Amino acid sequence: MIQFGIIARNFSSSSAVQSAIKNVTVIGGGLMGSGIAQVTAQAGQNVTLVDVNSDVLAKSQKSIQNSLGKVAKKIYKDNPQEAEKFMTESFARIKTSTDPVSAVQGTDLVIEAIVENIDVKHTLFQKLDSAAPDHTIFASNTSSLSINEIASIVKRKDKFGGLHFFNPVPVMRLLEVVRGSETSDTTYNTMMQWGKSVGKTCVACKDTPGFIVNRLLVPYMAEALRLLERGDASARDIDVAMKLGAGYPMGPIELVDYVGLDTTKFILDGWHKKFPDQALFKPIAIMNKLVAEGKLGVKTGEGFYKYEKK
Repeated sequence: MIQFGIIARNFSSSSAVQSAIKNVTVIGGGLMGSGIAQVTAQAGQNVTLVDVNSDVLAKSQKSIQNSLGKVAKKIYKDNPQEAEKFMTESFARIKTSTDPVSAVQGTDLVIEAIVENIDVKHTLFQKLDSAAPDHTIFASNTSSLSINEIASIVKRKDKFGGLHFFNPVPVMRLLEVVRGSETSDTTYNTMMQWGKSVGKTCVACKDTPGFIVNRLLVPYMAEALRLLERGDASARDIDVAMKLGAGYPMGPIELVDYVGLDTTKFILDGWHKKFPDQALFKPIAIMNKLVAEGKLGVKTGEGFYKYEKK
């Protein structure tokens, strides 16, 4: 999900916090899902990474191996044998599956990291609700959808919450732990404990649009685009002003290009539909035009700025 900058930090596989969760199932083998699976395995827990596409899982495994290698070199830079042991043992804790129903039958925690589509999430959790043990906690990694709405179709609403990681998961230290309206104290405390056990700094938040980070960050980026749209300042000057005046590592318009104009538009459109009277969430014509032209930012080589394709 949306990030402000990449913070490098050595990861320690040991943790002073002991989690009651020993077996984790991550649904979704993309960038976020594979990252969540990696930090879980690094923390000594068994994890099953699930995706309906076996090719995606093969790509995820390769990505995890490469990432584990980088982590091992940082932690055990003077001890190659320990580095190899860390990599081998961590990777061995990760299993893969293309069947989410069978994958959750012996798990303590399910973390969903699939497409940001409420109907698709509902279909998934309805299947998992009847297959997972009664004690199993369900969590979504959503960055923009309501935890309460996602949980509305399951029976275990008291065991449902949000675990919002940031990209790249093995590097970014933050984890937003989101309480739904029916999330029990036991579930909340277990999620907080588990987040700490995988090396994250956990912050608590109620089920509000964008939780903490994106609720502040997306309107900030949107206001920067409105400044540009009105002709109040150039994109470059807006970015320079916020980097030098506020000490931010990246300007807001640079950040929109980095995150992706389509992703930013998707979040704003969803919030605007749900809260049409909220001025901060109103559509931005200048961004919508670029999205329609396929200029989505860094990933397409052009957004508000142009980029050299690697």
